Amino acid sequence: MSLSQPTLHLLCGKIASGKSTLAARLGAQPDTVIISEDHWLSRLYPGEIVSVADYVRRSAHLRNAMGPHLVDLLKSGVSVVLDFPANTTANRMWMRTIFDAAGAAHQLHYFDVPDAVCKARLRARNASGSHEFAATDAEFDLITSHFVAPAPEEGFNVTIHR
Repeated sequence: MSLSQPTLHLLCGKIASGKSTLAARLGAQPDTVIISEDHWLSRLYPGEIVSVADYVRRSAHLRNAMGPHLVDLLKSGVSVVLDFPANTTANRMWMRTIFDAAGAAHQLHYFDVPDAVCKARLRARNASGSHEFAATDAEFDLITSHFVAPAPEEGFNVTIHR
């Protein structure tokens, strides 16, 4: 087991901003696992997530199931890269309950990337078929309309990625 304190890594950024790429890099560290929302949703609900409403409903189920498991992983000394979007205040507050319950450290990685860059990456990702889910420009815009950047008063340890 690692001598360092287990850390919950949180990822905040728009679609195709680089969250999963960083998650893979962080997950390669010793005593660290990646828990990817897209991975789990695509396997638990294959073909069932065809709208934003479907995603919201299914992701809530997944968060409810994963929360206690994440706490247990952190308490056992394993760091976790939570590749779930920390894109709203409510999602970040749920994530806070996890590291608070585990007594773990945390790091919120905030991706401040322009929409145009994200959309270009999204189109390339969709064309390659390398991701579990493909989103259209309209879906990107809809989902991004709910995005809330982290604010200092939320009290997270933030690293900004540009």
